[in-house]
Amino acid sequence: MANSCCQTPEPDTAAHIDPRWRRILWIALIANAAMFVVEMVAGVAADSRSLQADALDFFGDAANYAISLGVAGMALAWRARAALVKAATMLAFGIWVLGYAIYGLMAGADPEPATMGMVGTLALATNVIVALMLFRFRDGDANMRSVWICSRNDAIGNIAVLGAALGVFGTGQAWPDLLVASIMAALALWGSMKVFGQARQELGHG
Repeated sequence: MANSCCQTPEPDTAAHIDPRWRRILWIALIANAAMFVVEMVAGVAADSRSLQADALDFFGDAANYAISLGVAGMALAWRARAALVKAATMLAFGIWVLGYAIYGLMAGADPEPATMGMVGTLALATNVIVALMLFRFRDGDANMRSVWICSRNDAIGNIAVLGAALGVFGTGQAWPDLLVASIMAALALWGSMKVFGQARQELGHG
């Protein structure tokens, strides 16, 4: 607790009410909601665990952006509590994806690489654009940092999905798809721990 009180600087109190921040969140929310639908349909059609996992990640991010919009302008403590909720969502997503990948390994899967590659490219372009828009706010409070971490992890995950598509195409086996789903789970778990830590520090500071 001493670290929370003595080593956590006061976050930028003006950034979270910046109209550019709210505008970017609205754009990100709409883009993520649309990609959730696209990737889920494509993931089921292609029998791709990594695409379905990425689709659920888009859904979670859309919900997180909605939460961020709801608490923008509120006191730091409320924004930190919202970050805790989002960190819990990231944690749940990571656990679910990891379990789903293990299930796919046991039950068998037959992912279709062409669909994975096309949809993965579209998802990557979407997340890179969103991440670039959010880059200037990456050092804000826990709420803003959680949004940045989600977007950054999504872009990394999309690159991994494209790698999985190449792996499935080259080997004719499902394990690259399942491996990437597991990597995405690890990213979500790591990100949730980072956001949990900063949000707790901000609550202690407040």
